[in-house]
Amino acid sequence: MADIKELKKQVIFEDISDAELEKLAKVMKEVSLKKGEFLFKENEDTKGIYMIRSGKIEINKVTPDGWKQTLAVLTPGHFFGELSIIEHRRHEANAIAIESAELLKLPKEEFEKLEKEDVVLASQILKKLVLVMSKNLRRMNEKFLNALINY
Repeated sequence: MADIKELKKQVIFEDISDAELEKLAKVMKEVSLKKGEFLFKENEDTKGIYMIRSGKIEINKVTPDGWKQTLAVLTPGHFFGELSIIEHRRHEANAIAIESAELLKLPKEEFEKLEKEDVVLASQILKKLVLVMSKNLRRMNEKFLNALINY
C-alpha cells in the first residue's frame, strides 16, 4: 500500500485531498521492474495507470520492418498507461525499464469502480490527466513546427 505523502508527489494526485488520497492508497499496487524488463508490450491488455516512483521507463513502438522508435523516456513523477484506459483499448506501445524501476499502479478495475462510485474523485483525476496530456500535446506541436521551420 502506498502512503499519502508518496501519492502527493505524483502529478495526477497533487491537488487531491488527504481524505481522497487515503481511498486511493488502499487500492494502489506496487510494481518493481529490473533494467530491461517489459511492463507491457504492444497489443497487450491494459492493466492500469502507472506512476513512476524511481527509475526510468521507455515507451516505444516497433515498426513493421523492426525499427524501434522511442516515443518517451519517463522519470519519477511521470505517469503512463492512461490512454489505454480512457480509450478502452489495448496498449499501442511497449513500456520497458531502462533502469531498475519502482512504480505504483492504479488498477484498471479500481479506476473503473471509481468512475461509477466516486464521480468527484474520478473527475479530479481525469481533469489532471487531461491537463497534462494537453500540455504534452502543445509541447509536441511546438517541436514539430520548429522542425518544419528549421528544415
